[in-house]
Amino acid sequence: MLAISLDITVSKTIKIYVKYCFIMFIRLATPDDAENIAENNVLLANESENLDISFETTLDGVKGVFSDPGKGFYLIVEEDDTIVGQLMITFEWSDWKNKTIWWLQSVYVKENYRVKGIFKHLVEEIRNMASEHNVDIARLSMFTMII
Repeated sequence: MLAISLDITVSKTIKIYVKYCFIMFIRLATPDDAENIAENNVLLANESENLDISFETTLDGVKGVFSDPGKGFYLIVEEDDTIVGQLMITFEWSDWKNKTIWWLQSVYVKENYRVKGIFKHLVEEIRNMASEHNVDIARLSMFTMII
């Protein structure tokens, strides 16, 4: 398998990566992406927590992020105009640190795109964005199921 890692900055919100013979575009999501993000969130809930959640409720929740930027934002990865990976950043104020903390949530990569570096590139982009916004803390909470 050919592994080329080429990082070209196109703009502040779009990056292109050539890796494993496919081209990924990383960009901020827009309201036009809401249905695809909601579909991925339904898959995420099923795969990670064995939950069947409502698409309509999830779609309303995703739209809520777009209608209130104070809730957070989504970063997505596309290949051929299809969202193949995503994450959401939400904000928490830390009085202990006198800083905003970015929380990574709703992290999802479509099954046939896993182990191709998509999550790694999303995290790299979040690090760059956090640095640009003077945020030096980003956290990812892992789900633990107690049986």
